[in-house]
Amino acid sequence: MLTSTLLAEGIGLGPLIVILVYLLLVGYLGYLGWVRTKTPTDYLVAGRKVHPFVMALSYGATFISTSAIVGFGGVAGMFGMSLLWLTFLNIFAGIFIAFVLLAGPARRMGHHLDAHTFPELLGRRYQSKFIQVLSGLIIFLFIPLYAAAVLIGGCVFIAQTFGIDYNMALFVFSVIIAMYVIMGGLKGVMYTDALQGSIMFVGMLVLLIATYAMLGGVTEAHTKLTDLGKGANLFSGIGFKGWTSMPKFGWGWGDVDPASGKDSPFNLWWIIVSTITMGVGIGVLAQPQLVVRFMTVRAKRELNRAALVGGIFILIMTGVAFTVGSLSNVFFLEKEEIKGTLTAVSGIGEKPPDWAWVIAKQEPGINQKPDGSLINPAIGPDDKALPCVLLHIDTNNDQKTDTHLIYKGYGGAAKITPAAEIDGLEVGADPTGLVGSEITVKPRATAYLRAIAEKPVKQADETNRMVYSCSTGRIIPLFIAEAMPKWFGLLFLLTLLAAAMSTLSSQFHALGTSISRDVYEQITGNTGQTIGITRIGVIIGIVIAVIISYLNPGENYIIARATAIFFGLCASAFLPAFLGGLFCKWVTRAAAKWSMIVGFLVTAFWLVFVKDAEARALGICHALTGKWSLLLNKPNWPVVDPIIVALPISIIVLIAVSMVTQPPGEQHLNRCFKK
Repeated sequence: MLTSTLLAEGIGLGPLIVILVYLLLVGYLGYLGWVRTKTPTDYLVAGRKVHPFVMALSYGATFISTSAIVGFGGVAGMFGMSLLWLTFLNIFAGIFIAFVLLAGPARRMGHHLDAHTFPELLGRRYQSKFIQVLSGLIIFLFIPLYAAAVLIGGCVFIAQTFGIDYNMALFVFSVIIAMYVIMGGLKGVMYTDALQGSIMFVGMLVLLIATYAMLGGVTEAHTKLTDLGKGANLFSGIGFKGWTSMPKFGWGWGDVDPASGKDSPFNLWWIIVSTITMGVGIGVLAQPQLVVRFMTVRAKRELNRAALVGGIFILIMTGVAFTVGSLSNVFFLEKEEIKGTLTAVSGIGEKPPDWAWVIAKQEPGINQKPDGSLINPAIGPDDKALPCVLLHIDTNNDQKTDTHLIYKGYGGAAKITPAAEIDGLEVGADPTGLVGSEITVKPRATAYLRAIAEKPVKQADETNRMVYSCSTGRIIPLFIAEAMPKWFGLLFLLTLLAAAMSTLSSQFHALGTSISRDVYEQITGNTGQTIGITRIGVIIGIVIAVIISYLNPGENYIIARATAIFFGLCASAFLPAFLGGLFCKWVTRAAAKWSMIVGFLVTAFWLVFVKDAEARALGICHALTGKWSLLLNKPNWPVVDPIIVALPISIIVLIAVSMVTQPPGEQHLNRCFKK
């Protein structure tokens, strides 16, 4: 995701001391949580006495991870400010609806039913061990995938920033998180979240101010971004209209793409709206690690006080990430200059075998015809790549190539790839004569095409080859390294560490409590070992996440989409039963059970057989049918998120089954809904 040069130059004795102090503070807060944890209630819901400011920061820091700052911020660099609709929905749904409408009833019902976890709240509301166990299993099985995505991003960043082995970073990072989660329970997690949330807030606020200052102010920066978006772009063929505009809206095939001459679908609008905005924005309402925080405060008025803090926090965190990600295009296209030694030029040639290739998209079988033959024989079966000339540059004078730039594109790619400028050389002229010389290059690249790195892949004949790949995960760190002063690199490092650690600690706590309180205790009936089994569950969850991270030391097909998958799954499986349980006395046990089962199964079916990216990654559909997706040749359907289909079906099942089954007894309902 990052090269070893990113921020590495800024790490010295002083910064290392700052980071050590930060880790010591985290350790102290974990210890504080440990000494204040006396009962299972302390460990599971922080004794229900958390200060609203601490709860709000913990909620926000848990919500916002490296995937939001680096992952979705990079997506904004690729697709533009249309991602700010996710910020709006995060605040409207994740804060306003969650705190004003859901938090009070959830806190009150949780107190009345003595519920300590999200699955236990559902199970006791519907008087069903099955619902509690099923919810606990879903959380236990799928949170490690989400956690691994955050863990990978944090560990790759740490490893390449400090120049240490990835596996060592993975081990140390995991142990630090495990210590304060296992020791301090939710108290330790929330204390550290408050510290980390404060660091994240300051870091992102400084980033926004510095970005606008560097680009000439708010008006000039946005005007330039709008103007730059009017040119040809890599994503014009799926509806891209500029970095300050929403993609083209519609269903089916759209206009003919001038770059390819083919009919273009409205895929980008559905990617932005269904997967990114709705999948994450609505899914937040049923996140188990977030809902449990509503049960940690004393009274409803404290939730109201927390709402303002949480709203401002989410606005700054996501709004800044998406805005800066989009504005990075102005810097890369107009302002960036790269100075260093030209170590090599690749791709100079008259025909495809001699060209260099930059992977713009990589998914299983994307370059294969139905018979298995390659659409483009020059690249691998899993690659969709652009033919070009590449410049390889050593910017650190350490005799190692650390920067790769597109110099020009070939064929149809010439319209959408940059035409880089080398001082003293005519644009487009052969630069091979400059190899070994000091050069100054203006890349003139969009953020996505600027963020390329060396990537070894296997060709169809199983021979190793070296190609270059674009990565959205590189955009924000690359912008920080190239555009910001070195002192900000340390603040950004602490921001990312805080974002990763706060999210991971909450994920592992939710995972541990699910396997102990919601699965083990319900199946065995043994309720005397809650804290011990929870700690074992945390260790098991961390081990699983570490194994996934060890096997995938970088971006991977399914791992990169883990956030949207997990949020969408929680929405479809949990949200109807959760909302129905809070507000509707007539929702029955059978309805909640079948709503959860159907929501989960429809989501799973859609990911396995319909949604192209996930179906390709899993490979089950291809193994069973010979097709990567059942709707592969249909416009829009292969990019529509499962939440669009699964959530409405889950709601319909909840209502329909409730109409034909017996509601809970009056005495139980009175206990659930009493004021």
